[in-house]
Amino acid sequence: MTTGVVLSDELKHHETGSGHPEAPARIDAVTKAVAHPALAGRLETLAPRAAAREEILMIHWERLYREVVDSATRDKTLLDADTVASRRTAELAHLASGTVLTGVEAVMSGKVDNAFAFSRPPGHHAKPDKAMGFCVFNNVAIAAKFAQQRFKVTKILVVDFDVHHGNGTQKAFYTSPEVLFVSTHQWPHYPGTGALSEVGKDDGEGFTINVPMSAGMGDAELVRVFRDIVIPVGREFAPELILVSAGFDAHRDDPLGGMCVTKEGFGRVSELLVGLASDVCSGRTVFALEGGYNLTALEESIVSSLGALSGVGAQNFEDEDVDDSLVKGVREVHSRYWKSLAT
Repeated sequence: MTTGVVLSDELKHHETGSGHPEAPARIDAVTKAVAHPALAGRLETLAPRAAAREEILMIHWERLYREVVDSATRDKTLLDADTVASRRTAELAHLASGTVLTGVEAVMSGKVDNAFAFSRPPGHHAKPDKAMGFCVFNNVAIAAKFAQQRFKVTKILVVDFDVHHGNGTQKAFYTSPEVLFVSTHQWPHYPGTGALSEVGKDDGEGFTINVPMSAGMGDAELVRVFRDIVIPVGREFAPELILVSAGFDAHRDDPLGGMCVTKEGFGRVSELLVGLASDVCSGRTVFALEGGYNLTALEESIVSSLGALSGVGAQNFEDEDVDDSLVKGVREVHSRYWKSLAT
């Protein structure tokens, strides 16, 4: 199994200011993870290209694009209350989106079996018309639209396991039956979206599945949701490509969340997604980095996910019995859309 790693040290030069959690040192943590001895000889490094203006505008409004480009003329621009742009942010936001496009190109062309694109700034909060939540352009949403247009992919599964709901990605595809969006996230929490009742609308009704999880939930609950919700629906949907918004801020040591997932839990859900991709789409999977702000936890969690992607072996994880009320709640809402949840 060949796993591509799409990474550029240039992404450290997106400056967010002293004390900001979305810091350049996150790329250092990624670099350490990729160099872990357990992964030696299993990864193929891919140099990212920058996304073109036309590719970004497949998702984003011209107004937002111009706002980001114009930020290059100033030392600091607040795109929203906590989303900082510096002079190189516009350039590097194009490169961040391009890391995921590079991963999609490599996977769809058969150059690698799967890939992990280490994009920074992250993307899943960025709406078509607004940067927010540390996110400038929505890297995964752009990649999904790119796969549809460049490779004529008609069914894409987007899975988001960041501790924060991927509101921007949801908004981009809320009326589309071609993109199934599944998000597990802490609830209630920033950005305030992601309720169980948000299921999509018009032709996209049923193609948004939100799994709002309580603070304190950890490995057992997350793995149960993936095993009993994400994987069955994924098999039923049978996508041609799986994109994963891989945020590691649900880790028990992360300062911006209140969940208790460990590196082993992230490894196990990554394994489940790799198995799903093997079953339904010849392994075509691209992970893209979202959150994760404790640098040690980020590094260790990435190692676990890359281990799953590259076939290092079974993660050190034991399934536990947990309260089924969360899974039952999701089934009650979505069993009318998905036969696999009706049992």
